[in-house]
Amino acid sequence: MKIFAKGNELVSIIEEFAPPGSALPGDVTGLQWGDLQREVPAVLLSLDFSVEVLEEALETEASFIFTHHPFLYQPLKKLDLQNPRESLIARAVSKGITLYSAHTNLDVAPGGVNDVLAELLGLTNLKVLAPTGGEELEKLVTFIPEGFEDRVLDAVCSAGAGWIGNYSHCTYQLLGTGTFMPREGTSPFIGKQGALEKVREVRLETVLPKKRRNDVIQALLAAHPYEEVAYDLYPLNINGQVWGLGRVGELKEALSLQELAERCRALLNPDHLKVLGNLKSKIRKVAVLGGSGGDYLESALKSGSDVFLTGDVKFHQAQQAELNGLALIDAGHDATEWPVIFSMAAFLKEKVSQKNLQTKILVSQKRKKMWHVFV
Repeated sequence: MKIFAKGNELVSIIEEFAPPGSALPGDVTGLQWGDLQREVPAVLLSLDFSVEVLEEALETEASFIFTHHPFLYQPLKKLDLQNPRESLIARAVSKGITLYSAHTNLDVAPGGVNDVLAELLGLTNLKVLAPTGGEELEKLVTFIPEGFEDRVLDAVCSAGAGWIGNYSHCTYQLLGTGTFMPREGTSPFIGKQGALEKVREVRLETVLPKKRRNDVIQALLAAHPYEEVAYDLYPLNINGQVWGLGRVGELKEALSLQELAERCRALLNPDHLKVLGNLKSKIRKVAVLGGSGGDYLESALKSGSDVFLTGDVKFHQAQQAELNGLALIDAGHDATEWPVIFSMAAFLKEKVSQKNLQTKILVSQKRKKMWHVFV
């Protein structure tokens, strides 16, 4: 018997990858329409929702469609079936299709739109181009009988605590004396009821992302030998992992602007590719921003990059880049975002498999080139 994921299970997986809380203010993200309690035989992933994508979903029995771009940017006030857009929504709903979108939260997510684009180009030493937020951190302090500290340390760190940059299992430990008196009804790991105990204990401190608090505390309680576990949690006035739009990184070997443009054309398969700058100039430091990135030109300039790869650059933005000696590669909006669809599909496929569910994860074959380019 096949067991399929329900819509709400799929949403939980998606939001693990791209938390809605990291979306830019006012952005539209999340459920567009549908029933999240229904079982989903197949998920279809696409950059956009369209007539072609709906037909593909019906052909493949995909009752859940994931897109990067929301189809509904404004609340619907009516459904006029003579209106092509509203008629498409009505048809999707009538066929039991659920639509879910992850927009700017997928742009800023680690492993999201911009990380995928940067890694596809082979960039290293990645940094966020335009930070938009950061992970809230807390400090956990607990007290462990000497000899059991490694067990507890490993448990809480495996649950998500103890990360500082690319270092894991970061803690501070201090040996001291703990006191307690077991009372009636207790079953003490150390000591006897009614007798004051003095025990050599290790004070263990570590940091954790606020969003991982429940997992870490559950791991602590499971690994700690005491019947009653003493621990403190303190909010920290610092951010952990920073997220934001775009990435800045370095090529392993310098390329000419023309060579980098040819690489972009081969990897991204854009409708068109426009390049500004001296084609023979050497490029080492690269800023990328998937989608429409012209408004972040100042961030690219401040980053000290040799070139800015993005889409939808306006004329006056290109002029500003040229005046400041920044090369541009405009590969179009959709071409710089499409690669994330494959990354998102791989993540969903892995998570669904881990849960022993038979829901198929499909990438749309209906990538649509919007423009006819005449040269």
